[in-house]
Amino acid sequence: MNRAQAAMPALLDTDADPDANAVKLTRACAALWTATLALMTAFMQNPAPAHRVLIARKIAKNLKLLHEQECFTTECRMIFSNLAQRWTANADRLTRQDDPRGGFGLRQPVLAKNH
Repeated sequence: MNRAQAAMPALLDTDADPDANAVKLTRACAALWTATLALMTAFMQNPAPAHRVLIARKIAKNLKLLHEQECFTTECRMIFSNLAQRWTANADRLTRQDDPRGGFGLRQPVLAKNH
């Protein structure tokens, strides 16, 4: 059982026909892919740096999960893997990037005021 199957125990019926479970898993994967595309749209439309980092991380996580699914072709799974790596790198870059308003980056600790 892979992570997607473990995460969706109600979706898969262990006593059911394996073909029926495969169809359910394929539909769940298609829904996850659709949701990931929607997140990509949200990423492009959202100017807030902190939100963009979170969205990019979620996209990368979804793509990694899609890469692990056997309902996709090997080529498609490789594309998901490459995209997951790119989105992870994008999120890391955004995390390190300084705030355009002159502040500190998103993961920089808050500096204590010296009085």
